[in-house]
Amino acid sequence: MEHPYHDGNLLTPPQAQDRIALNPAFGTRFMLFVDTEEEFDWDAPFSRDSHGVTALEGMARGQRYFEAAGVRPVYVTDYPVVDDDRAAALLGQWVADGTADVGAHLHPWVNPPHVETVNAANSYVGFLPEAVERAKLETLCQRIADRLGSRPVAYRAGRYGVGPHSARLLEEAGFRLDTSVRSRFDYSGQHGPDFQGLPLWPYWAGPQRTLVELPLSTAFVGLLRGGGERLYRTVQAMGPLAGAMARARLLSRVPLTPEGVPVADAIAAIDALLEEGVPVLNMSFHSPTLEPGHTPYVRDESDRAGFYRWWDAVLGHLARRGVRSASLDEFLAAVPTRAQACQAA
Repeated sequence: MEHPYHDGNLLTPPQAQDRIALNPAFGTRFMLFVDTEEEFDWDAPFSRDSHGVTALEGMARGQRYFEAAGVRPVYVTDYPVVDDDRAAALLGQWVADGTADVGAHLHPWVNPPHVETVNAANSYVGFLPEAVERAKLETLCQRIADRLGSRPVAYRAGRYGVGPHSARLLEEAGFRLDTSVRSRFDYSGQHGPDFQGLPLWPYWAGPQRTLVELPLSTAFVGLLRGGGERLYRTVQAMGPLAGAMARARLLSRVPLTPEGVPVADAIAAIDALLEEGVPVLNMSFHSPTLEPGHTPYVRDESDRAGFYRWWDAVLGHLARRGVRSASLDEFLAAVPTRAQACQAA
């Protein structure tokens, strides 16, 4: 059967038969992916050298919180983090304890081989030459395997930067899950990918249909949210009107993250996604946010306290709605085998 992913392009909208019907026993669940990366100045130009891996106390505190809450995060981890002895030991202990999983997260500007010019356009690994993307991906996978004992099976591109070859390269590297697609966002104005029009539910990607795409979760909320993405695009083109409509609670776009999203908006987004029938709520944040001073979202201890209050409220709401946490293994176990999927198609 002709398949729309014959070219390995994660940016191609899937067809109806690409949609993955999870095992009904899985129910509606949520997952947490942590973009586990080095600390750097988000307002400065990209640099191969101006970064650190120091937010380990914050990561350990965060892991204790999520473990107590019954959440098993997936730490999609980039090269500087897994290359750091202390960070690798921390991640390795959580994996050994069965309280977390580790995937791959690729920031090309700090991931060997260093062959490309460091600039904004080249910060999206999926738009680098295919051979360069492949080499960086393999270097990262091998470093994770060296440090933690096995190759990763889950991936998120840094800056959500998948491109035309990414799905095929991920399949070839043995990945089972990609979670780079940020549905309802468009980064083409920043040299990046355009995810507009892509779904929120999991679907098969890649030419061999062995890669599962689990998009990040973003909802439209407000009185006009029924207009969906088409209305949102129209409003965004109107400039200041978009902000006015958001403030009036008519229409706004809300990603499921504690970073810059008020808790009331996050709860409204959860309810909207459940109403849409999204089977897996995909939540995320950046690991440096766990310690004050590294991201705009947690600048001091007061912000960090607010970060955990956000999670208290969101996890409480999810529990009331009957939405339980899912681990990486639980999610992948709910995905049909390729043979089952082909039979269903």
